[in-house]
Amino acid sequence: PAAPATPVVAKGDILETAQSSGQFTTFVKALAATNLSGVVKTTPNLTVFAPTDAAFAALPAGELDRLMKTENAGELQKLLTYHLINAKVDSSKIKGAKGGVKTVEGSDVTLDGSGASLMVDQAGIVQADVMASNGVVHVIDKVLIPGAMPAAQAATDTSASQAASTTTKVN
Repeated sequence: PAAPATPVVAKGDILETAQSSGQFTTFVKALAATNLSGVVKTTPNLTVFAPTDAAFAALPAGELDRLMKTENAGELQKLLTYHLINAKVDSSKIKGAKGGVKTVEGSDVTLDGSGASLMVDQAGIVQADVMASNGVVHVIDKVLIPGAMPAAQAATDTSASQAASTTTKVN
């Protein structure tokens, strides 16, 4: 069984915070694989929605392995930059509001603080406002998938084809 999630504590910059936590090994490995480690380490006033290892483990079977292949580095980079906002957005800017915010990837994520818990797209923010030296980290429970990603499309296609194949044929 997985160890209980311990609160993430800011230790230095965003990258050092993620590395020292021990809950973001997949995220840190993916940043390194796409040459984004330096960006997350040195860019000032960055907001990172950091999926936990459990969030990455919840991706469809084989998806993470596929994304981590060298030939899919561009797709993985697009996915990761969708978790970054080039501005400091702490929970005070999310609470009581709902709307889109442009990501480094170029499309918007929907920040929703109108309900009982803070959300970004379909992911819950399980720990907000980890203040690193160069920005803020929000710990999230799902990997955010940009709308135009093949993975998101494949997931939709698969469920549609599964639904179609379970339809009983009457001869």
